[in-house]
Amino acid sequence: KIKLPKKTARRYPAYELYLYGEGNYAEENKNLLLTGIPVLFLPGNAGSYKQVRSLGSIALRKAEDVDFKYHFNFFSVNFNEELVALYGGSLQRQTKFVHECIKEILKLYRDGEFAPTSVAIVGHSMGGLVARALLTLKNFKPELINLLITQATPHVAPVMPLDRYLTDFYTAVNNHWILKAQDLRNLTTLSVAGGFRDYQVRSGLAFLPRLSQHDSALSVVSSAVPRAWASTDHLSIVWCKELILATIRAFFDLVDENTRQITEDPKKRMSVLNHHFVRHPAKIFEENPEVFTELTGIFMWITVKASKWTYSVYNDSDGKYFTFPLASHRKSYSHVYCENSMLDTSSWIYGCMNSNLSMCLEATDLSWRAELLPTTKVVMLKLQDYPSLSHIVIQVPPAVGNKHTLGCEFFKEDSRTVQLPVTHLFSFGLSSSKILLNSTGLLYNVQLQHFNQIYQAFKIYIESHCQSLKERKPNVYRLHIPWSHEDSIIVAKVPSLTEISAKLHITQPHNDRRVPELNIYSSSDCQYEVKIKNYPYVLVFQIIRFHAGAFPVYIVSNILLTYGGQLSTLRSTGQCSDFSLELVRTAKPYKVEPLISIVVFLQGFNWFRETWESLSLPEVDAAVLSRQDAWFPLVSLILFLFGTGIAYWSGVLFSTSLRLFSSLWLTLIRPTVLQKDRLITPRRLCGVLALALVSWTTCGAFAVFLIYLQYLFKDSDHSKETSQNSSIHTIRTQSSMDNVSEATQTFSKSTTIAEAVNSLKMHVTILNLFTWIVLLNLPSLIYWLKNLRYNIRLDPDPCRFSAIIIICILEILMNSSTSEVKSSKLLKIAAKVPLPLSVAMLAFGRMHLYRVPHFVTFSLLLHVLCCVV
Repeated sequence: KIKLPKKTARRYPAYELYLYGEGNYAEENKNLLLTGIPVLFLPGNAGSYKQVRSLGSIALRKAEDVDFKYHFNFFSVNFNEELVALYGGSLQRQTKFVHECIKEILKLYRDGEFAPTSVAIVGHSMGGLVARALLTLKNFKPELINLLITQATPHVAPVMPLDRYLTDFYTAVNNHWILKAQDLRNLTTLSVAGGFRDYQVRSGLAFLPRLSQHDSALSVVSSAVPRAWASTDHLSIVWCKELILATIRAFFDLVDENTRQITEDPKKRMSVLNHHFVRHPAKIFEENPEVFTELTGIFMWITVKASKWTYSVYNDSDGKYFTFPLASHRKSYSHVYCENSMLDTSSWIYGCMNSNLSMCLEATDLSWRAELLPTTKVVMLKLQDYPSLSHIVIQVPPAVGNKHTLGCEFFKEDSRTVQLPVTHLFSFGLSSSKILLNSTGLLYNVQLQHFNQIYQAFKIYIESHCQSLKERKPNVYRLHIPWSHEDSIIVAKVPSLTEISAKLHITQPHNDRRVPELNIYSSSDCQYEVKIKNYPYVLVFQIIRFHAGAFPVYIVSNILLTYGGQLSTLRSTGQCSDFSLELVRTAKPYKVEPLISIVVFLQGFNWFRETWESLSLPEVDAAVLSRQDAWFPLVSLILFLFGTGIAYWSGVLFSTSLRLFSSLWLTLIRPTVLQKDRLITPRRLCGVLALALVSWTTCGAFAVFLIYLQYLFKDSDHSKETSQNSSIHTIRTQSSMDNVSEATQTFSKSTTIAEAVNSLKMHVTILNLFTWIVLLNLPSLIYWLKNLRYNIRLDPDPCRFSAIIIICILEILMNSSTSEVKSSKLLKIAAKVPLPLSVAMLAFGRMHLYRVPHFVTFSLLLHVLCCVV
């Protein structure tokens, strides 16, 4: 643990700074006389500072390999495992604390020979966003950070925008990075996303905003990272060994020989990151590789004139040079493709600049143009781009005890490129698109036509058949997305049937006309059948991935429509209908969706947009999603139907649980008798004031939770009393049918019980709505409880003022009955308001979940007025 200044420790009592070490290295650095390169790790939502071990341990092993010529000191911040992805009130505090940590870290090196002036930062999840937010601080010097690597960080928008502090923080950070992009060119940023296995943060959110740092920012998906080629979940991206190795190798390649610190050259930083995270040529990184080289040695020179060549070597003690004259091929072919199963980092392919009859005297190293794949390294050259080359030279070194395969072929691009249109989005698996390839070469490119939207989710089936059953190298299939680094690579045996899931993380930019490709690194004399088919469930899963965070809005919207329907039935028939029946009757998407679609359409016109802005109305969330190409009407319809289903079954579960709970609760408490009582009494007024005081002095969500429990117990009383009085009424009815006075008494009791049943149905719906208010405010309550030992008052509190209003509303509602509401003049208005509120909720709450409780509160406020007026 690093001791911080008293002022800093007093201001941030819940946060700490640590230095990671192990073994002798930890003992040597206990006195904090540091000489390495500082790297600061920032954990994410509910993350531990101990997660730095993954990076620190491997960096220490790497430093031992180079005899500590360079080494890194890994620091980590303890954020007390705060839920910053759900409660944004502490993000600004975390950012300021990290600023203080950076200053303290640099002070530890000030007396050293190679004292650093900046710190590299690795941020996981929300830690990466906190690192980006440092640049928004007024007194922060941008030169204090020169490298930022984020892991599964949602840069674009919050996953669950549960309070306005979270959305305001995102807006401030992203706007600053876009507006100040020129000032950030000395900061190199790498964002690594986890791919489709990360169900918490979809990779589309992890891509840095396109307008910021065109030449100093890089966004990749782990499935496309060389030597990793795998998707990771949200937590395992921190300790995935392949990604950690790529990161540490990049760190060591970034060190400047002169300063013994990370290089100050932004171009070198970007070239290193591209080398390790985008296109690895199976070579050790060199900043300025030699352009020309001499091919020396006593290797045998062999000339190959054929357009297609394969060679296998096993336990050969003699090296060879194979030369391919280009003069005879330039007229007939456009490209040359070569592959090599030797995965070492030595040079292996050259372009001959000057040759005599038997050998090449001067050559350029084309190995830097190669690309590493899981089982081979490949290079493809366009002959037109190399007019000065006379030969291609392949070097095959001695192979003792190892078997390697090499191959080259010249071809025309058109002969190896085929087009395959993807199936229509609404074919629902009834149609498919397929193509048959009779392989005579080593590479095929299948262009997937019209595949450019995130909702186009397909299955690609590749079936391979070979003429002979001899041992063959495995096939490599790569789904290549040209506008982003989100490729996926699969290795398959030959013959085999391989399934590839074709989905996009981000949609195609409007100014990009490139086409996604399926690259088949094939075996010759094999036949490949490529088939594309889409299934409805794949589309649904893709919609859930992109819009699962909006489910609460659709569920509450359905419950609110049902609530309005119950009020309407109460007004027209005097009876409150059952929740499930009313949900089926009133929750219709055509009541809500068309109006939102019309507004989104009209916002494309300037006159409507200007009128909308003049009324100070916020932008419709669907319009923002449409601009991001992440929205179309069918999506909203599917989400609405999902919301209806969840609301229905949650209502059934809620009612059943309430009955069971009331039975259990009231077996311990003597049941009271249903009685009429005043809405407001001195005792209840004192209770309201007490809860309001709790909300103001501690946490608004805590006060809301207390009133929720009180309402729950009250409804349990209503539920038990209703069932008891109903059974008493049944017995009395059977024994007093011939007595007029007792019949009158029975009728009175029947009326009372019917009124109680109506009230109970209404209370259950209100409690169902209120449950979602509690759930949406729950993160701030958890945050407050976790930090109670540091501060009894949550500051800032997203629901302090709204909690006081909710307390007043629910204290009246829990003691109300439908008899008071039926006679109200405001019931007609209260019954009609939930529909426009549901529309407004879907229009403005999808990307701002914290607005949902406000719409519910307004509807309940009208209900309270009905009880009074």
